[in-house]
Amino acid sequence: MVKSRPDATKIPIIALTANAFDEDVQRSLQVGMNAHLSKPVEPERLYQTLEELIWESEQT
Repeated sequence: MVKSRPDATKIPIIALTANAFDEDVQRSLQVGMNAHLSKPVEPERLYQTLEELIWESEQT
């Protein structure tokens, strides 16, 4: 049996893909992902994205 997890709605989902075209980013966001990062991942961009998503989740 699956228990209801209201906190699960706060878990950010980040697309990590080699596809970096604008339409790929838009598609990721349209399907409900919170962010889109392209490979190769730039560490500073990853850290910034995580910081923003964590901050946003704490505000709700």
